[in-house]
Amino acid sequence: MAEENSSEQHPSESDPSDAIALPKPGNPFRWIFHPFGARAIRLNGNLGAIAIFFFRAVIMIFHPKQFSAIVQQIYFIGAKSVQIVALVGFFTGMVLGLQLYYVLVKFGSVGVLGTAVALSLIREMGPVLAAIMITARAGSAMTAEIGIQRISEQIDALSTMRIDPVGYLISPRIVAAVISFPILTTVFDLIGIFGGWVSGCLLLGVNSGTYYYRVVSATQMEDITGGLIKSLVFGILVVTICCFQGFYTHMRSDSFGARSVSLSTTSAVVISCVMILISDYIVTSFVM
Repeated sequence: MAEENSSEQHPSESDPSDAIALPKPGNPFRWIFHPFGARAIRLNGNLGAIAIFFFRAVIMIFHPKQFSAIVQQIYFIGAKSVQIVALVGFFTGMVLGLQLYYVLVKFGSVGVLGTAVALSLIREMGPVLAAIMITARAGSAMTAEIGIQRISEQIDALSTMRIDPVGYLISPRIVAAVISFPILTTVFDLIGIFGGWVSGCLLLGVNSGTYYYRVVSATQMEDITGGLIKSLVFGILVVTICCFQGFYTHMRSDSFGARSVSLSTTSAVVISCVMILISDYIVTSFVM
């Protein structure tokens, strides 16, 4: 009888299946949307952190000792990027001249080749491709440099010496980008128009006078202004994203040390290129 009573009082000892915890009732859709909600919250937090990071850097621009650092960054971001920007612009113009020639010849409108090449470069391809080239050359280098300074504790040393690392490292780069991106975009456009002339006039026989007349007559100040506004937006986005990725490379959860620098550099280039294309559509919808 004692054994029977003990089995009645403790059924879990006689039947192990009774000890299995049953799932609590709840909304089944919660488990479907939970990953998306977590990513949205994380994205919102990152956007807020980048915005605070950018405004801190902008405030420190007006520090009186920033001039020499700004000149150095203009040389690094602007002057050293001229060659790659000019090269890509030249061949982009040649490809445009070649492709548009065979399209326009079908409609008997070869005379407007200059218009098509100039507007394509000034409005769209010039700012976008120039920004992507600068991101690949200067943006990746900025991320790697700041990331190495972070993991080697050089940024912590600046804070120890009562030097604001954001103002010392980030502010000069933002000013240099605002100055350099429009200039490099203009270089890209001019070299690209020249490349279109080489392809269309020298190689395919389009009249040179007609080509340049169409370039001058079709290009309006609104087209040039729109392209320069895009280049300013791209410059601010690229430098902010690249510097942010390098500055907080030590906070990555997927790696640490030298590998975190490489992953931060890759993320900075990819995110910058994606944001260039997204912001290009947004700015175009307002400017055009």
